[in-house]
Amino acid sequence: MSGVLVVRNRQRAQRLNTKLIRKIVRTILTEELSRDEFEVGVAIIAEEAMTRMNEGYLRHNGSTDVITFDYKDAARPRCLAGEIFICLDEALIQSKRFRVTWQNELVRYIVHGILHLCGFDDKTSGARRKMKREENRLMRRLATHFKIDQLKTN
Repeated sequence: MSGVLVVRNRQRAQRLNTKLIRKIVRTILTEELSRDEFEVGVAIIAEEAMTRMNEGYLRHNGSTDVITFDYKDAARPRCLAGEIFICLDEALIQSKRFRVTWQNELVRYIVHGILHLCGFDDKTSGARRKMKREENRLMRRLATHFKIDQLKTN
């Protein structure tokens, strides 16, 4: 197994348990998706940084919840490689809309980003439904392993 995982907290709206986030991501990759080769970075960022990324790289106005950069290497087809940028401010806003905790919403964004690295997309309604089903399945599985609300530290 050659799994490289880096988790960074680059925002100040909430204190985060990055150790728990790392465990959640590693569980998704190794136990739920059976990936033994990966080089994945997860960065939790603020709205301002996400807006710059969204406008600079994707040419979309404003912030967004998650941006995934897939660094797939044809020479290493089994290796999942990429970076996932998560906007905590969006999780805080959207959690109210969907009536879940912001921690739950944050983990959903992580799952969403990982699924993009696995080849899922959400460009069409059919693909979006398929991706959402897999997101929901993984969220249910994670809820049996972790107390997601403990992502916030004091």
